[in-house]
Amino acid sequence: MGDHTIGSVSSSELRSSFIRHLLNDVEALELMLEKGLFETGITRIGSEQEFCLVTKNWRPSHIAEDILAAIDDPHFTTELARYNLEINQDPFELVGNCFTKVETQLRNLLSKAEQVAKKYDNQLVLTGILPTISKHELTLDYMTGSPRYAELNKMMRELRGSDFELYLRGVDELSVKHDSVLFEACNTSFQMHLQIDPDDFNASYNWSQAISGPILGVCANSPLLLGRELWSETRIALFQQSIDTRNSSYALRNQKARVTFGDSWGKGSIADVFKNDIAQFKILLAKEIQSNSLQELAEGKIPKLAALQLHNGTIYRWNRPCYGIGGNKPHLRIENRYIPAGPSIIDEMANFALWVGIMKGRPAIFDDMSSQMDFKDAKSNFIKAARTGKESVLNWVDGPISVRDLMIKELLPMAYNGLNSVGVDKEDSERLLKIIEQRTVSFTGAQWKVRNYRKLRSLTKQDKALRALTKTIHENQQSNLPVHEWPEIKVEPSTHKTARKIGHIMSTQLFTVNEHDLSALATHIMKWKGVHHVPVENNAGEFCGLLTWTHMKKYLDDENHNPKSLVNEIMVSSVSTVEPNTDIDEAISIMKENGYGCLPVIQDKQLIGIVTIPDIIPFDNA
Repeated sequence: MGDHTIGSVSSSELRSSFIRHLLNDVEALELMLEKGLFETGITRIGSEQEFCLVTKNWRPSHIAEDILAAIDDPHFTTELARYNLEINQDPFELVGNCFTKVETQLRNLLSKAEQVAKKYDNQLVLTGILPTISKHELTLDYMTGSPRYAELNKMMRELRGSDFELYLRGVDELSVKHDSVLFEACNTSFQMHLQIDPDDFNASYNWSQAISGPILGVCANSPLLLGRELWSETRIALFQQSIDTRNSSYALRNQKARVTFGDSWGKGSIADVFKNDIAQFKILLAKEIQSNSLQELAEGKIPKLAALQLHNGTIYRWNRPCYGIGGNKPHLRIENRYIPAGPSIIDEMANFALWVGIMKGRPAIFDDMSSQMDFKDAKSNFIKAARTGKESVLNWVDGPISVRDLMIKELLPMAYNGLNSVGVDKEDSERLLKIIEQRTVSFTGAQWKVRNYRKLRSLTKQDKALRALTKTIHENQQSNLPVHEWPEIKVEPSTHKTARKIGHIMSTQLFTVNEHDLSALATHIMKWKGVHHVPVENNAGEFCGLLTWTHMKKYLDDENHNPKSLVNEIMVSSVSTVEPNTDIDEAISIMKENGYGCLPVIQDKQLIGIVTIPDIIPFDNA
């Protein structure tokens, strides 16, 4: 998430100073391009590995900062949530066995983190979205204690003028409001960097956009969020909506989303990309900067362009242009941000080789993408792939083609040629690209997760299914098998000992009535669906009462009852409720002391579940 030494742009003095530095940085960048100061003739690759920390019960941890301190390695840094960390790997020259070197370092660093995490009864999981994240882990208590994160959350809320709204529809639907950017913390990725010569930057960047859809299709690994089956790569929609700063308006305005694929093929140099971003996106973060980039350049020094890099870090392009310095030489690179973490380390390395190979194997006809493909087709392909993954049909140069056919017939041969052309060892490239080929004709991480989650849900409750899925993902990652070789999940005998909160065992399949409905409707629902409790909601959708079968039967047995009575005339209005974070033992005590057969589960006045006696019997030790 970048630099943590930031301040608020609400300070006019800091804001003005920061903008001056930002404009100077753009001018300095243009001068560096004109003078040919950038490193050329060598290509390096790099990566960033985000990963999740989970407890022994496979739920999100909250001690990432403690584990980070114990790891004590500059390769590691914090992420937005207290259950995520990130590894920043060293750059390696794109030649020889470079992917083996990247893989070896990554395995060593993850092993180091795993050993430390075990001392805290934590485990590491590589996955695009951790299945066991619940709304409880999206509260501000789980935000990492960094001024950058707090200021980012504050500024985004101020720009929106309201809470964040999330709406996703796949096989299931998810519609929820949230008061922070923490939904973004659900996402973990494997970010890949490729150094680009300045003269080829525009052509390379446009090519990276064009190939995003088919690559994402065979790399999808994030189909689940909060127990809902959504997109094949749900991260794409979740990331955009979770940090969307656009506010609603009655005016028809083309407001730009900060998470963006773009709107057109790029033109000009990388400086033109940054100019457009400054013109289109408001300043979110600022910091004190002492050095003047233009003055440094005049003195023969290479400026860090700190203001430009900070602003660029608050614009979330799926293919992000980057400026950097290595060995006192400035360079340009493209950062691929759309690939999810996992399913396994070897899968990530295969994804890396695929992307780099296709980037370097670009045929000359694609030097000018605008002559080969409409940009909206490239953007549409990306969205299709995020929605339906490997099963997508994309619009390519010669017309519609499936992800499978495009990858096997065109892109994989291109990747082999690309890696060969830059001197990557044949053994390295064939080992990794063969995994992509086999995954393309079999199944992706997203497909494996959906199939096995459905199997689990047919046999057990949602929370147990999600924990079993997460546990199996971790075990398969330890085996080092690529996902297309992962076996079907084994369903273990049911056990509830690891569930501790009401949210883990509550039923969410609810049948409700409105307070102004005929009471006869509630009676029929109880008979039709075989339930003994029907919650009541008001016109605002808030929980306001409860009807039970015992109560209804007593009312119906009264010969003086009115068959036209409304629900609000006979419902019980004074009802004990619990929250999803209520301890199960506490709920059991409430039910026993009051003789209740159920407890409605409420969050922000909304009914989100119900707990009945059959739900709590396995936990009652009395």
